[in-house]
Amino acid sequence: MPNINRSRLMMLIVVAVLALCGGGASTQDEVQPTNDLPNPYQTTAPWGKLPQGRTWGALNAVAIDNDGESVWVADRCGANPDTPPGASAFQYDSCAGSISAPILKFDSSGNLLKSFGAGMFVFPHKIYMDRDGNLWVIDQRSVNERELAKFPGEKSKGHIVVKFSPDGKVLLTLGKPGVAGDPPDALTQPTSIVMAPNGDVFISEGHNQNPQAPPETVSRISRFTKDGKFIRSFGKLGSGPGEFRGPHDLTIDAQGRLFVADRGNMRIQILDQDGKHLGEWKQFSRPSAVYIRNDMIYVADSESNGVAPHPGWKRGIRIGSLKDGKVLYRIPDPLEMKGTSAAEGLAVDAKGNVYGAEVGPRQLVKHVKQ
Repeated sequence: MPNINRSRLMMLIVVAVLALCGGGASTQDEVQPTNDLPNPYQTTAPWGKLPQGRTWGALNAVAIDNDGESVWVADRCGANPDTPPGASAFQYDSCAGSISAPILKFDSSGNLLKSFGAGMFVFPHKIYMDRDGNLWVIDQRSVNERELAKFPGEKSKGHIVVKFSPDGKVLLTLGKPGVAGDPPDALTQPTSIVMAPNGDVFISEGHNQNPQAPPETVSRISRFTKDGKFIRSFGKLGSGPGEFRGPHDLTIDAQGRLFVADRGNMRIQILDQDGKHLGEWKQFSRPSAVYIRNDMIYVADSESNGVAPHPGWKRGIRIGSLKDGKVLYRIPDPLEMKGTSAAEGLAVDAKGNVYGAEVGPRQLVKHVKQ
């Protein structure tokens, strides 16, 4: 046997083992589906009393007021009557040409308290209340060709984030209405927003989660001061640490760590506020929404085995420990729809009630823990 340096031999063995194991990184196949879990919640669907003649449109934007119990929602201005049979609410519902107010506030019993925002949005995608009681609403896209042909006056809307007072006064607009671009002047398909303890706001951008998306596709997080001054962006399209494939939602914990619903990569990424990768969790399935209250994390999966293949995983809301990421409960999707079902947005009130904003079924749902 040839004389081989012992240290070199050991290095070759380690390299070979890492190659067989995928470099030591956890892969999705190594994470067992967390489907068969207790569901200690009782569901009311739909929840929220709308005015006579007003219907729910597709919605994934829901937030809890700072009083801990009132509920804010931004829907897509009712069900589109022109939706063809079998077509998805995601494709057809929007506020283009609508006179309905998409921003709605309900009390804890589901009674409508106020509404505003008519004529301002195309595609509301997120609503967020900051610690000062102001509302931030995301208009994710501009009008598509079908909508533009019908409503040519709606061209200069979308790709923006609007900050409102609780009474509906516009305080700030981030992005250039109707134009996709780069900060500081523009945004591209903003999807979510969260405020850090120091008041800085983080906005996720890029809705395209297609594995075949071209490399220049926007998939990033941009940081601004609470007054709208641009600080920096980080992240790009990809599947590595600190890269995203359609960052769909954001939240932040008491330590100031960002939790990103990196939906196209079927993981939650945990980052510091400079974009440094701290870890990732795949046990919550394919995350459309992520929410933290106290020491618990709530994650909505609205797409597994629907619009996106995710063999073995079932849709619903998974609830786990923020400390170690252990999944404890799952509120299952009661519908077996081919498209987007279950909650795509969620919020949790001070009593632990979970509100799910559902795109496909066009409804707001309340889950009460028993």
